[in-house]
Amino acid sequence: MRDTDAQPVGGIARRLTGILKARGIDPSTPVSEDAEPSPALDAAQARIPARYQNAVADHPAVASWVEGVAAAGRRGPHGSVGIAEGRSLLIVGTTGTGKTHQAYGAVRSLLAAGVRLRWKATTAADLYAELRPRKDSDSERELQDLARCPLLIIDDLGAAKASEWTEEITMRLIDRRYTAMLPTLVTTNLGMADLRAHIGDRVASRLTEMTDKVILDGPDRRRAIAAERRGLAAA
Repeated sequence: MRDTDAQPVGGIARRLTGILKARGIDPSTPVSEDAEPSPALDAAQARIPARYQNAVADHPAVASWVEGVAAAGRRGPHGSVGIAEGRSLLIVGTTGTGKTHQAYGAVRSLLAAGVRLRWKATTAADLYAELRPRKDSDSERELQDLARCPLLIIDDLGAAKASEWTEEITMRLIDRRYTAMLPTLVTTNLGMADLRAHIGDRVASRLTEMTDKVILDGPDRRRAIAAERRGLAAA
């Protein structure tokens, strides 16, 4: 795992400019107010939770990750870039620091850049609920689909109640994505030591190698917004 320090925005901008020029796009050309919308982004909006439909990956390290994934993509028959292999991202922070916002912002940034992208998002709790064996459900096939998905968001890893079964399911999923080198966005409230205790050494070891770690700090944004609203109402 590489701990990612905040990078100068100018450096990221220079690299993005180089990528755009290589694709025949002049970044100095003013953007028309009537610019053609991204069909992929428009289609994805229906799948993105309402609270995150305007999310922006504005943290420099997350923006840099988006850049790297897009640059490493493979061109399809029509020239558009699709996700191939790439680094994963572990976004760590206490409650309310914007981890989920950054994760969905990263997906939106890739789609807006024209990257062909099949993606899925789930919380750890929902993941275990969906994969738990039940009648008339092929949980093994569902696991394989998640393992093969080009981009997967696992939100709030470590928040669900742990058991031997959840540890084994997490291990099988992460190991398959680790082996295939498929980009995975993981968010967690836990520090690495606590996360290791919750998900087990085998999973933690793979996450340590496959991910770059981004630490979000600061106050709980939800509480700050609520306090601001109360202040406006009292004014």
